[in-house]
Amino acid sequence: MTELHYLDIQSASTLIRNKKLSPVEFTNALIERINKFDIYLNAFIRFSPEIALADAKRAEAEIQIGNWRGPLHGIPYGLKDIIDYAGLPTTAHSAVLKDNIAQSDSSVTKKIRAAGGVFMGKLSTHEFAIGGPCFDLPWPPARNPWNRDYFCGGSSSGSGVATAAGFLPYAIGTDTGGSIRNPATMCGIVGMKPTYGLVSRNGVFPLAYSLDHVGPLTRNVRDNAIVLNEISGYDAFDPGSRPQVGCDYTGQLNLDIKGLRVGVIRHFYNEDIVADHEMLTGIDNAVVTLEKLGAIIKDVKTARLQQYSGCNRIIMAAESYSIHQKWLRERPEQYGSITRERLFYGAFMSAVDYVNALRVREKLTQEFHSLFNEVDIIVTASAHDPACRIDDSKANDFIYSRQARAPFNVTGSPAMSVPIGLNSKGLPLGIQIVGKPFSESLIYRVANAFEFSTLSYRQHPDLNKLN
Repeated sequence: MTELHYLDIQSASTLIRNKKLSPVEFTNALIERINKFDIYLNAFIRFSPEIALADAKRAEAEIQIGNWRGPLHGIPYGLKDIIDYAGLPTTAHSAVLKDNIAQSDSSVTKKIRAAGGVFMGKLSTHEFAIGGPCFDLPWPPARNPWNRDYFCGGSSSGSGVATAAGFLPYAIGTDTGGSIRNPATMCGIVGMKPTYGLVSRNGVFPLAYSLDHVGPLTRNVRDNAIVLNEISGYDAFDPGSRPQVGCDYTGQLNLDIKGLRVGVIRHFYNEDIVADHEMLTGIDNAVVTLEKLGAIIKDVKTARLQQYSGCNRIIMAAESYSIHQKWLRERPEQYGSITRERLFYGAFMSAVDYVNALRVREKLTQEFHSLFNEVDIIVTASAHDPACRIDDSKANDFIYSRQARAPFNVTGSPAMSVPIGLNSKGLPLGIQIVGKPFSESLIYRVANAFEFSTLSYRQHPDLNKLN
């Protein structure tokens, strides 16, 4: 109780339900921490303590009369600022949408509000979820809480920073080529990109319709499963949504992993693109840990990483340019330079390029899914490098494509980044756990077993060093 800012969702929920912790007390503690430290980290675009306190008071009043809505009741959260919250701007961190007021809640926002969530504000993102850490936008880029001079990952940058820094127990991000898993890896937290269609994207500003996913970022695996329980489900307002039988993603968490067949795609990080040596060592050590926990380890191979990445890049370029074409013609100066450059790449895509990429996508997806005939789960790299300095544009460009996250946007597979410790500079490292479609429960089971064997989730950045 002395460190409310690092209280996990399950513990906080139990205390709130049993009237041992006031949602108002919890919220005020986080407001105080945000006011003290976010000046150094820029996690929030719009911090909304007045809304948070109103939500917390409402949650507390309901608890007093015995109306407990579930595990997110009275728990603070934040939204990446491409996700609509009625009455507030959805800016996408861009001057283009600076005054864009959301007329209604996104579907995921509605679910969290119905669950009794306490809304703390809108979180920084890379501009339109595709730019890098830009310094020519109306708001500054978010910074890594482990060392503010370093990149925090993106594009769900503020979501990763706010969660790792103890500003929020969880945040909602989006992922089109790795944008939940990248900040999760670089900030040392857990980030889940669910199966395509599992979480509604209604009310979320799109980057690439056929690649976009919505998912949670948390500080531990159980919390992540708790949030996914609340936000998943079919939504007729999202054309990509897929009907699913109800599932409790916490149900397998306490099971061991003895006898599970774990495939390792090593060629993604030691052949196709060779990872930083500390990242490579960390991943290999994590695989050894899984083996010690009783998993049966087997190396598996799929198409080269560059094939997946190239397919993702072409589809994203074509689809994102179709969204931004009008604005890019009419007011290109309102975009940040990095965003403008990345979006204009789509102007040079032909219909043939796009259709061929879709054909390759189908082939890659079938090939990848066939691996699950011989293994139950797959692990591989997330990032190939730890965070670089945020002001080093060359380094940022260098590591931008050095990742193994994009393949699973191409295949639509569930994929999660889990922390595996720190490198010699005190910056987080991570591994990626991937399953076949709608196998989130199994991913959580493997991740939870690994987490408790390493206790990496107990490591937190020391924000007092930011002063």
